[in-house]
Amino acid sequence: MDFTLTYDQTVLFVLIALVLAGLLWGRFRYDVVAFAALLVGVALGAVPVHGAFDGFGHEATIIVALVLIISAGLTRSGAVDLITRVVVDRTRSLGAHIALFGVFSAALSAFMNNVATLALLMPVDIQAAKQAGRSPSRSLMPLSFATILGGMITLIGTPPNIIIAAYRGQALGEPFSMFDFAPVGASAAIAGLIFITFVGWRLIPEGQKDVSPSDELMSVENYVAELVAPEDAKIIGKKIRDLGESSDEAGCTILGLVRKGQRLPGRALREEVKKDDLLVVQGTIEGIDALTGAFGLKLQGKAGQVAEMNSEMGLSEVVVTRDSRLVGRSANKVVTLRAAGVALVGLSRSGKLIRQRIRRTPIQAGDVLLLLGTEDAIAAATRRLDCLPLAGSGMPVTRHERALFAIGFFFAAIAAAVIGVLPLPIALGFAALGMVLMDVLPLRELYNSVEWPVIVLLGSMIPLGTALETSGSTAVIATGLATLTSSLPAWAALVLIMVATMTLSDVLNNTATAVIAAPITVQLATATGVNPDPYLMAVAIGASCAFLTPIGHKNNMLILGPGGYRFGDYWRMGLPLEALIVLVSVPMIMLVWPL
Repeated sequence: MDFTLTYDQTVLFVLIALVLAGLLWGRFRYDVVAFAALLVGVALGAVPVHGAFDGFGHEATIIVALVLIISAGLTRSGAVDLITRVVVDRTRSLGAHIALFGVFSAALSAFMNNVATLALLMPVDIQAAKQAGRSPSRSLMPLSFATILGGMITLIGTPPNIIIAAYRGQALGEPFSMFDFAPVGASAAIAGLIFITFVGWRLIPEGQKDVSPSDELMSVENYVAELVAPEDAKIIGKKIRDLGESSDEAGCTILGLVRKGQRLPGRALREEVKKDDLLVVQGTIEGIDALTGAFGLKLQGKAGQVAEMNSEMGLSEVVVTRDSRLVGRSANKVVTLRAAGVALVGLSRSGKLIRQRIRRTPIQAGDVLLLLGTEDAIAAATRRLDCLPLAGSGMPVTRHERALFAIGFFFAAIAAAVIGVLPLPIALGFAALGMVLMDVLPLRELYNSVEWPVIVLLGSMIPLGTALETSGSTAVIATGLATLTSSLPAWAALVLIMVATMTLSDVLNNTATAVIAAPITVQLATATGVNPDPYLMAVAIGASCAFLTPIGHKNNMLILGPGGYRFGDYWRMGLPLEALIVLVSVPMIMLVWPL
């Protein structure tokens, strides 16, 4: 059989090898390496000019971008806080956290798209890492791998299963059903989760990112703030002394209660919270924000009233200078703040406890103020009052009252995609649009929430993968595989098919791998006179298990930026995991789908 390579095939094989070497080397950022490879491929004629940038409009690229946007909307609305309060325990060990999230995410991924599952749980995991004071890199990769494993259990969990089922219907007259994948997929998922929980996460390199991007914005100040209890607050009717444990979980301390403009004396701990009471608390920005969601409280705008909110508003920290016009005056007497639409939310004074009402306390040089308003309004007020903004201290206000909208948009999109009403990218697009129209996510954050280096990486690699397919390069690989398996026993052929599919999926998109490998394996089974179903199952498992690189699966790409991973970090946990999947899956395939 002739295996002579054409010019285009030779160029593409060499180029892919150089790309992988450059990405593993890590000297240049992954998006630069991938984009450079795309340009070189076009310049050498191996990648068609007319399709050079098709990857940036590809469905996979759009899905990744939309998932990142929706993830930001879920965080901004407080939906993540709702889940975090239920499943996150800062006292839980990292191993226990990974086990809980692994099982939960795998179960979700079996019945919803595994990309969407990761989009829902990734912000929760990052928040849990922040609360535990550890890097999210320790748990994001296990979470991603768990969602991929769970997707193998059912027909709808992952695109390769859908492709394999459809091709079986085309080639053999009847597609695989919803749970035909479950015996093999569930066995592989359980084995993989056990490995990830007890061994895998320990293999992730230390120190690639000790602090997550969100951690860089964490406040170092503890503020005293007054929060309004509206009629529908969750703590109405509860005694202050019974709220200590919940406030501790949010990282805050309850200092007292203000009722009808007067701060109650020490007996406030025995008082029940009533409508329009002000809860006096001390904590960081993040703690105060979390407490508002946990208790159903609101930030204070005008004295004793709930602040009018929109998605453009945020919290900022400013330092009062010696020459500031605020020195010696209380916030209630500063017309500039009210005129600019800015409210004083909290006050920090070198760790000292403030016992007066916040807005009646004379401000001193060196005080740090926590201001609520739009970015432009706070900037203008800060300049006029001769204060100094703390660099990188801005934080958007969590719109807890929009949490149900965000969750509703998300699950409506997933449901529409699962039942076939809309394609997944269109459904996710509607969800993202809904979050903007319902003022969950401002337009400014819409674009800031996208990890653009990941988008460039994916948009650059897809045309290279397409060129591999159209040039016949993948057919060369498949023909060689058929030649090798023709003289091997059935179990060895299954192993080779699965390993080869895994390897191809680590380099190409897993969907493209399933499309390419499915017809080859059916032809191979027909030629050797064996049942094609076990070969198709081997392709389904192999195409899904892309654990060696970030480019093989969308979920691995989604965690690349937030986890601070390098391209070469994935194989450390991914390689033994793939070996384990082969060891477990091949015997199960032969048991459930006899040759």
